[in-house]
Amino acid sequence: MAIPPKWYQFLVALFASLGSALFGYDLGVIAEAVASENFINKFNPTTSQTGAVVSVFTGGAFVGAGLAGPAGDWLGRKKTILLGALIFILGGGLQTGAQNLSYLYAGRLIAGLGVGFLVMIIPPYQAELCHPDIRGRVTALQQFMLGVGALIAAWVSYGCYIGFPANDSKQWRLSLGIQIIPAGILAALILLFPESPRWLIDHGRAQDGLRTLAKLHAHGDENDPWVRAEFEQIQDTITFEHEHEAKSYTELFTNKSSFRRLFLACSIQASIQMTGVSAIQYFSPDIFAQIGIPKDKTFQYQGISSIIALIGQFCCILFIDWTGRRWAMIGGNLANCLCFIIATILLAQFPPGHSSNQSASWGFIVITWLYNFSFSSTNGPLSWIVPAEIFDTRTRSKGVSIATMVSFAFNTLIGQVTPIAIANIGYKYYFVFVVCNFTNALFFWAIQPETARRPLEEMNYLFTNAPLFVPSMNRKDFETRDLENRVAEAERKASVSSHVE
Repeated sequence: MAIPPKWYQFLVALFASLGSALFGYDLGVIAEAVASENFINKFNPTTSQTGAVVSVFTGGAFVGAGLAGPAGDWLGRKKTILLGALIFILGGGLQTGAQNLSYLYAGRLIAGLGVGFLVMIIPPYQAELCHPDIRGRVTALQQFMLGVGALIAAWVSYGCYIGFPANDSKQWRLSLGIQIIPAGILAALILLFPESPRWLIDHGRAQDGLRTLAKLHAHGDENDPWVRAEFEQIQDTITFEHEHEAKSYTELFTNKSSFRRLFLACSIQASIQMTGVSAIQYFSPDIFAQIGIPKDKTFQYQGISSIIALIGQFCCILFIDWTGRRWAMIGGNLANCLCFIIATILLAQFPPGHSSNQSASWGFIVITWLYNFSFSSTNGPLSWIVPAEIFDTRTRSKGVSIATMVSFAFNTLIGQVTPIAIANIGYKYYFVFVVCNFTNALFFWAIQPETARRPLEEMNYLFTNAPLFVPSMNRKDFETRDLENRVAEAERKASVSSHVE
């Protein structure tokens, strides 16, 4: 029995998301590695060196995301994923076998480069494969699989910490080496999966694009009305793009519609870091330790937090195409703001390490878990969903590349600033995220139009014609219904043809 088309699209996207899992795993596992007794005894790193182990990874990812833009247009989506996976394997191997910090830095940099390629190219690849009705849940897999990677990292870290003695380097080498396995599977099998039909058509391989569309949407039937309608719409849109716009990166800044989309994508990626997700993750382990929880239990509570995040990301997959993007983004930021207000009050009234109020300390832990659920079910996945779906075929790889670079730049900034701010001003640092979450909600209420269930080829019409202040717009006034009309016409022609026969 053949797999239903939408399930087939979902499963292809799920496999590609192994690259996202690598990102989540690497970010999660490095915290345990640098905290393990064997690592400390072997390398005796300073605080700045430990911080560099983390930041050099995001620096590499910043560069990788920038290179992945032109690579995705030149090589295609699949080969760019393959390249990212191979680079990551090299970086993972260097980390696992590191004999000094220089080797580890090199491994982190190269692994980050590979991750930059992967997290940039995977959402556009997923968006270009799937039906508009499921595009949100499919591209939400990026954040979900990132959460899967973080969850596995948390429990592998816990197992390695308690399973190996302090004189055994497996305490950190094993956890770092495991990440090479999924990267190898991704590299070995990705070329067996379909290429983006939009990339094929864009590069003069129209028949291959039609064949791929038929495989994705109609069990290989190239005469299916939906397939014919989408194929014709893609062809017409790409022809227009070739003739009028999107010749280079310059078009993203000089064309009003393209720049509007680039501005929205970059704003979303920057706003994600300003929700405080990195800061609260940095500070939570310190809180756990300060209320007297031993290190092995700290890893357990981090594991619980990862499970909660995964539940939130799964909820996003289930409901994001029903709720839409706009109000999920707004509501998520408001919920994050409320969590930070409560957390700030708890820290101010009952300072960890200075107060014996265990209830308040555990209250903070619960709030961090609630925040994690709020972020993971809304803003986190949306930071990948929206940029992947708003650009034209010709600008998608370039635009998502720039937006992803912004994400890694802000990630590195928050990672560097947070320890210093926490040490100097303590809980007052949280005021930044209270304010930013609230202003994020206002900002996206004002500028973010709803893009759910809209075909990719109709985004240009939306961002060209919709008002800049979107609360005043009526969604129906900016729906072309072009694809629906094409499908109806294709069905009519098929019906007439069958009657003639």
